Amino acid sequence: MRILTVRELTSHIKGLLENDRLLANLWVKGEISNCRPANSGHIYFTLKDGSSCIRAVMFRSRAVKLRFRPGDGMSVRVRGYVSVYERDGSYQLYAEEMEPDGVGALYAAFEQLKEKLMREGLFDQARKKRIPLLPKRVGIVTSPTGAVIRDMVQIIRRRWPGTGIILAPVTVQGETAPGEVARGIRSLNALGGVDVIIVGRGGGSLEELWAFNTEEVARSIAMSSVPVISAVGHETDFTIADMAADLRAPTPSAAAELAVPVKADVARALEVLKTRMNRAMDEKIGQCRRRLEACLRSPAFRRPVENICGPRSVAADMLSRNLAGRMKETMALHRGRLAELAGRLNALSPLATMARGYSVCISERTGEILRDADGLRPGDGIRVDLHRGSVRCGVKEVLAENRRPVRR
Repeated sequence: MRILTVRELTSHIKGLLENDRLLANLWVKGEISNCRPANSGHIYFTLKDGSSCIRAVMFRSRAVKLRFRPGDGMSVRVRGYVSVYERDGSYQLYAEEMEPDGVGALYAAFEQLKEKLMREGLFDQARKKRIPLLPKRVGIVTSPTGAVIRDMVQIIRRRWPGTGIILAPVTVQGETAPGEVARGIRSLNALGGVDVIIVGRGGGSLEELWAFNTEEVARSIAMSSVPVISAVGHETDFTIADMAADLRAPTPSAAAELAVPVKADVARALEVLKTRMNRAMDEKIGQCRRRLEACLRSPAFRRPVENICGPRSVAADMLSRNLAGRMKETMALHRGRLAELAGRLNALSPLATMARGYSVCISERTGEILRDADGLRPGDGIRVDLHRGSVRCGVKEVLAENRRPVRR
């Protein structure tokens, strides 16, 4: 019985797979997971369905021809061949073509929740709060273990020593993660004295980041009275929490840099402002000094008594007397005009007519001024307005113009 080396066994299996006509050129449909674009341009991912998965790779020469950007949760159709990666002894799909085939369940849920919260205005720019320039205390909602919290603490302390850091320890993946993250945000708000909150975790697959794609976490971020910086995964990862937050950071380390400035940079900026302020003050003082010197050189300051008591004083007196005379003439002219108009008005006044013995009769029934006897009947009441006072009368008889009684 022949004993094979691992290399011989792996090569044999590879030959079997590569010589299989079905596996040499086939289409496979599934959902992308753990998608990792490499710096080399290759794309590494897992293709899965409800019960199975297969590792896959698309080399740069093929990836550059894609018309879309593959990502976790996308349902795709992939054409390629199956072979063995000898170093790991594992078989995988080598993708040569890829095209979208709808979206996977998680991605569909992501899109549905995004549309719902967007319609509610949860992502509106007007709701975003400004991140404070110099926070005294920074709250962090993340796992208490791992490199993420250590990196953020080191960066904050290096950039701005003395900043208070409060950790709300939570689980960042799994069934309990959404509730814990939401409670962590609420507890930091209730604590008081926290100026900015960082919510996040390191990178991972769509499933591992799913806690930050839940409605519970998104609403807790939106309802936070303290500004929130979202720092979930790597730069290519994008979650619902990122859209609800006041500021999105590409990584947790970048979030720490956005939360606090570098102390040396602030000191340099203050020094620049100080220099500009001193220069501006010197320029303003120089302008005032030059203006004062110009005023002191003017004739008004050199000979003030002459300007007050000299020829200008005489001219001012003459102008004053002329003004007074013109005012008297104008007032006399307008006084005569006023008297003339008052006489005309008095001649046209009904009061003057009534003073000569005339009166005005008003029907008590209609309230109208009576100009003739038509419309009156015996027994009607009338009011007679005289030059001084009024009388109320009753109609005994209505006479026509020929002085004969009018039959009613």
